[in-house]
Amino acid sequence: QNQHKINLCFLPAVAALSMHFLNCHSQVNNMLVYVEKKILDDPAIMNDESFASVKKRFCTFSEDYDDISDQIDFIICLGGDGTLLYASSLFPRSVPPVMAFHLGSLGFLTPFNFENFQSQVTQVIEGNAALVLRSRLKVKVIKEHWEKKAVIQNGIEENGVSSGLEKEMFKQATQYLVLNEVVVDRGPSSYLSNVDVFLDGHLITTVQGDGVIVSTPTGSTAYAAAAGASMIHPNVPAIMITPICPHSLSFRPIVVPAGVDLKIMLSPDARNTAWVSFDGRKRQEICHGDSISITTSCYPLPSICFQDPVSDWFESLAECLHWNVRKKQNHFSIDEEEEF
Repeated sequence: QNQHKINLCFLPAVAALSMHFLNCHSQVNNMLVYVEKKILDDPAIMNDESFASVKKRFCTFSEDYDDISDQIDFIICLGGDGTLLYASSLFPRSVPPVMAFHLGSLGFLTPFNFENFQSQVTQVIEGNAALVLRSRLKVKVIKEHWEKKAVIQNGIEENGVSSGLEKEMFKQATQYLVLNEVVVDRGPSSYLSNVDVFLDGHLITTVQGDGVIVSTPTGSTAYAAAAGASMIHPNVPAIMITPICPHSLSFRPIVVPAGVDLKIMLSPDARNTAWVSFDGRKRQEICHGDSISITTSCYPLPSICFQDPVSDWFESLAECLHWNVRKKQNHFSIDEEEEF
């Protein structure tokens, strides 16, 4: 009755080793372990005879088919930052605490080293861990469609004039939760992107350039940083708006309070459509009449820290981005100081 449920998102290369360990933990600590079905179906695991008995002990789920949002108490990610972004997308409401191990090339959001995963997982399960709440964005894409219907009364022309085509408008809304950023760009078009940005219902600016990035503090060190934005600690409640190659020397990135309502639409005189993506996924076209509504979600992602929120963040800045890393000047010797 007191089972704890763990969800794993990871790469097949380390699946067997890690799941053997978690299998032992599950028996000792009375845990159910959920693993993505596509991981267990990977040939590298299916052909491993030593893994056959362990495989039967795990529950499985599939993305877009199974809702596990109310079944998981703890998440372990093995991979890179993209794996953590993917894990976040699996939970449309509250997210369980996430322990992320870096196996990729960057690992800004994955502070744990996989080499010592046994002792680290044990420590976290025993409750010795700090958390940082990474805010997410709630994004709603409202697409305006026009459907044409031929309307001819009684099957004949009225007063000798055809009734013609009548337009019927309907709207379709889709919602996403985003951990890093929403990117609106010009897509394959050679024209500048031309989109209007509204803040709490007020038009604040029109973006002319390659596009605009709306990011969380977590995403401020991703695409936004490459576009010239400042880096914001994840504990700061904020949303960052960053232009991509703006056609204006005075267009600088801005930070607005968390919780505001942002809205992005194509400008009425825009020559082309725009494209939008959410954490690099679900890319789709935005046409005239469509709108993108963005605000802070009330469901953040609780990320388990390796040390603490401050130390982990500055360590990642130095290790992954080489922030303020330089060769130090040699100090003067006593003889050199006397010469001055």
